[in-house]
Amino acid sequence: MNPSTKKISIVEKVGYSLGDLAANLIFQTLITYLAFFYTDIYGLKNNDASIIMLTVGLIAAFAFNPVIGALADRTNTKWGKFRPWILYTAIPMGVMALLAFTTPDFSYKGKVIYAAATYTLLLLMYASSNLPYAALSGVITGDMSERNSISSIRFVAVLFAQFFVQVFMLPIIEYAGGGDKAAGIEQVITWMAIVGTIMLLITFFTTKERIVPTADQKSTLKEDLSDLVRNRPWIIMLTLTVLVFVTLSMKGGSYVYYFKYYVDELALTSFISPITGFLSDIGINFFGSDPVSAGFGLFNAGGIIFMLLGLSFSKKLADKFGKRDVFGVALFISTLFILLFVFLPQQSVGLMFSMQILHGFFYGVTVPVLWAMIADVADYSEWKTNRRATAIIFSAMMVGLKAGLAIGGALLAWILGQYGYINKEAVALGQEIIQPDSVIAGVKLLVSIYPSIPFLIGVGLLFFYAINKKMEVQIETDLKERRRKQ
Repeated sequence: MNPSTKKISIVEKVGYSLGDLAANLIFQTLITYLAFFYTDIYGLKNNDASIIMLTVGLIAAFAFNPVIGALADRTNTKWGKFRPWILYTAIPMGVMALLAFTTPDFSYKGKVIYAAATYTLLLLMYASSNLPYAALSGVITGDMSERNSISSIRFVAVLFAQFFVQVFMLPIIEYAGGGDKAAGIEQVITWMAIVGTIMLLITFFTTKERIVPTADQKSTLKEDLSDLVRNRPWIIMLTLTVLVFVTLSMKGGSYVYYFKYYVDELALTSFISPITGFLSDIGINFFGSDPVSAGFGLFNAGGIIFMLLGLSFSKKLADKFGKRDVFGVALFISTLFILLFVFLPQQSVGLMFSMQILHGFFYGVTVPVLWAMIADVADYSEWKTNRRATAIIFSAMMVGLKAGLAIGGALLAWILGQYGYINKEAVALGQEIIQPDSVIAGVKLLVSIYPSIPFLIGVGLLFFYAINKKMEVQIETDLKERRRKQ
């Protein structure tokens, strides 16, 4: 049997997926907590946090990712091209994750420098591990059915990491630190770094690279870049990826502020008490006694669970109506439920949870479709040019992802500052922070109006995206015929 099409064992599939679980423990933490950590735990001013997140994030997106991608493509060892990168970065990435979420006893200037340096090194290690990891999926097997199977297991691992970070991490931080969030987050990140490092090592030892490109399949970097700039669907998908992750970063990072400063604590306690009571009765006591952290975790849990449910409809809808149309409609409907948060009073906790659940369901439909559309762009490029450039197309999308993360996180910190947000260093040590009414209003907009704008722009862009259901079928048919004759 051709090694590029052999069946892949469940051990290798699970081993590969653990690498994405490890990466997403870091990625989801950056989306959900980085701005909150810098402003409320570490003690940076909003503008300084915004500048660090934007500058370092954009450097990672436009410098680290292309360089690492080019170096990985040119790596040749007895272990293959991409697996060595996973091996050699496993421990350094864990160490940098811990250092980036550590609060040293430095002067304010020293803390700014330390934050910028550790965040830069963390994103460098993340790119050095995650880009080769993503490329590894394309060389484990050439069998499309096996690739789909690997991707399915991998996505379950991603959701598991997201569920842990967004549901359980804040209550565990509160518990581990005994109320001291700085100590708590250091303890939690330490264990996450250890577990993540072990998972990456398992990925290295359980996977194998089977597809080695021949010389006649290669194109020059100049040819690949020339193909990209003339590829209109690729430009649209790159822009769409940036917009999607701007919203995810802004919205995901805003919820912790929303529950801390906007949601009425008494109403929240009344709403979640039956839920936490039931969970406690069946032995689930992760949420602790703090209603804010418990409510935040349960709120995210509802969204993730229904996102998984929405995901189960994704393939059937895309097969019937085409990826572009399904993605656009589902993204638009999910945005409507984000917008509705602007009308919710502080006491309407039940409606908040309902909107989150409905948003999660429709957004879940879009999740696998986005990456499938990027694969379609690679097919479109081959269809037009007769040259395959999958790696560079996916690498460019990773640039869009990292750029969106940087812009969204920076906007979150900057917008909070514009509404007069009082951070940890603005008050005496130990004094309770009472935010002005302007901040309360700003936080409400940060989970409703502001994150809706990039999503709606993305929906509009899809009207200019040419690969509809009819073109999907034509491209697939033409490429199969072309490959049959080669």
